Amino acid sequence: MLTLLSLLQVHRDWPGDELAGRLEVSPRTLRRDVDRLRGLGYRIDAVRGPSGGYRLAPGADLPPLLFDDDQAVAIAVALAVAPASGADIAEGAVRALATIRQVLPERLRHRIGAVDVTTTAARTTVDPEVLVQVGRAVSANEVLRFGYGPDEHPRRVEPHALVARSGRWYLLAWDPERTDWRTFRVDRIAPRQPTRLRFTPRPVPGGDAAAFVAARFKGSDAEDVWPCTGTVELRCPATAIEPWLDADAKLTVDAERCRMTTGSWSWEALAARFAGFGVDFTVVGPPALRAAVAAVADRLHAAGR
Repeated sequence: MLTLLSLLQVHRDWPGDELAGRLEVSPRTLRRDVDRLRGLGYRIDAVRGPSGGYRLAPGADLPPLLFDDDQAVAIAVALAVAPASGADIAEGAVRALATIRQVLPERLRHRIGAVDVTTTAARTTVDPEVLVQVGRAVSANEVLRFGYGPDEHPRRVEPHALVARSGRWYLLAWDPERTDWRTFRVDRIAPRQPTRLRFTPRPVPGGDAAAFVAARFKGSDAEDVWPCTGTVELRCPATAIEPWLDADAKLTVDAERCRMTTGSWSWEALAARFAGFGVDFTVVGPPALRAAVAAVADRLHAAGR
């Protein structure tokens, strides 16, 4: 019944056969469980149609929230790692987790207690009220005015998405003055009075705001890939460099050397990254990387003189 309720809360209209299939019960059992939920005060409407179905009535005054086992564990784990999210909610998360632990049955307290999480606080934190104000502008498609940076330089943008990435929060917005997409760190935003001015949202390049922001950090226009990718053969075992590898680096190995493929925002930056491992290496390709290695070598040689 709890799983049925969670499905109805996520998806408003469910064909009866599909809902019974998701629950792995017969249509008769489904009808009986729907009647039990109605008896508990949940307004569930029958949907007419060839196969029939069910819908959780909009605007219903729901009884107190009920969670199945997986949902309760998910909430507890999310609260435990909240200090690393970049939002300044650590104290509230600790109190909320303590409250939830008190009302959980014994079997769930043991499951949650087994996940003893130690988090590293984010380098910068965002005032939750700032997140709320920026998020409200995003959801309402309202032009956002704010001061940005230490001097609170005035900005006026069309906010499209809040993106959490690597312990920091970013606002992806269209900047009419610069006629381009811009990414702003939310911890540097000081919201001004609401403008009450609505705008028509633009399609985010690629259709995925998180991927677009990640692409910008890699120096790419839209795709979440490095614009410059190359391969070298390093004269060392993979174990000597694995602790310092990026998540997207690829290795093929043997006992004495390893072949590594990774990327960067420029060819010279990529050449310097390979040189930074402090071992001899041979460029496999492409030619642009080979030329960049020669250029970096000349520059370092001149600096050494």
